[in-house]
Amino acid sequence: MNTIITIGRQFGSGGREIGEKLAESFGIKCYDKELLTHAAKDSGLSEEILKNHDERPTSSFLYNLVMDTYSFGYSNSSYIDMPVSHKVFLAQFDTIKRIASEGPCVLVGRCADYALQDFDNVVNLFIYAKLEDRIKRVMERFDDITTPEKAKDMIRKKDKQRRSYYDYYSSKRWGVVDTYDFSIDSSALGIDGTVNLIKQYIEDFEKYKANK
Repeated sequence: MNTIITIGRQFGSGGREIGEKLAESFGIKCYDKELLTHAAKDSGLSEEILKNHDERPTSSFLYNLVMDTYSFGYSNSSYIDMPVSHKVFLAQFDTIKRIASEGPCVLVGRCADYALQDFDNVVNLFIYAKLEDRIKRVMERFDDITTPEKAKDMIRKKDKQRRSYYDYYSSKRWGVVDTYDFSIDSSALGIDGTVNLIKQYIEDFEKYKANK
């Protein structure tokens, strides 16, 4: 196993659970919220700041300045004046690249596919699901979400945040099929069936790469 797996996901699609089960089956680590802890240690930013700005976009600053700052390094004076949300993105960006360089793993969300676009051993997945399944999963997961309407509202809000964040910071579009290597409806096979399908895909991917 030498493949890094990134997972984009609709809220409530089971993407995190699928990532965790994939990692367990391959004997590698899965990073979701754990990325924030690592990014905090790597960057010196507080974990609380990272959590508050996690996968949340801002339109208050020019994208080009973000990438210019990244290119020139954190010592550049523009980094000092940069909005916290951009510092959070850059901290996660660096941490994702560091973790991926250390070996195979599963990375959930946070533009990981974009951060690793120069790596040749990456498979980028997107997990989606039928709305009724997502509503059911959200209601089971959150005690304060007691009606389908509340679940729907939460799903819309979270998906909008993720889409805005991804589209703002990356050069691609969230949830659009040609952004990813493989998009899967987790409602079709269920969580375990989806994990098994992805496992087969990864194994075939590694064989194909080895024979090229």
